[in-house]
Amino acid sequence: MAGEALTRRNIWEPSVFYAPGKESFFFAGHDISIRESIDTYGALIWPGAIALCQFLENNQQQVNLMDKSVLEIGAGTGLLSIVASLLGASVTATDLPDILSNLTFNLLRNTKGRTRYTPQVAALTWGQDLERDFPYPSYHYDYVFAADVIYHHNCLEELLETMHHFCRPGSRTTLLWANKVRFQSDLSFTECFKSSFNATLLFELPQQEVRIYKATAKE
Repeated sequence: MAGEALTRRNIWEPSVFYAPGKESFFFAGHDISIRESIDTYGALIWPGAIALCQFLENNQQQVNLMDKSVLEIGAGTGLLSIVASLLGASVTATDLPDILSNLTFNLLRNTKGRTRYTPQVAALTWGQDLERDFPYPSYHYDYVFAADVIYHHNCLEELLETMHHFCRPGSRTTLLWANKVRFQSDLSFTECFKSSFNATLLFELPQQEVRIYKATAKE
C-alpha cells in the first residue's frame, strides 16, 4: 500500500507526504480540508486541536480573536491556525522545518480569500534560538496556542521554556493549551505547567480525556 502510494506521488512533493490522508471539517462557516501524513506526529490531526477549535468557535465572546495576534507552537497540519485565522486573528503558525511544507499547503488551501489576515508560517524548534528568531518585545502575541504538544519526546523542558519565552511577565499574553492525557509525561508536564503559570482549567471532555487550560505569566 505504502509502496503504491509512493509510486503515485508527484516527484516534487517531499517524501514525508508519501501516504497522505485527508480530513474534512466545518468550522467558522467554512469547509476545511486538511492533508495529513502517517509519517510524523506533526502531520496528523490530534484530538486536542479539534477540541480547541470547537471551543474557540463556540466561545467567541470569551475568547475574541478578531484582530488579535496569535502564535501557534507545534502547529502540525495547521487546523487550529486555520480556524483562528477564520475567526479574525493574525496568525503565525510554527513547527519544525520538515513540517512546514504541509503546514503551508493546508493554510493556503483553507484561508486564501477567506481571512482578514494572511497567516504566516515560521520554523520554531522549542528552546532553540528563541531570543534570536523571536526577540521580545518585537515578537509579541495576544495569544499563544498549543494543542497536543505532549507525546513521546524528550523536549518537555524545551517546550516549557518556549511557553515562558512568549508568555512572560508584563507581556499580557494568554496561553491556551489543549491536551489529551495519554502518558505519565502528560501528568508530569501538567504539574510543571500549573506551577509555572497562573493556570486554570478552561474546559474538559472527560470521556476523551481532553483538557483545555488557560494560562498567564506569574508576575
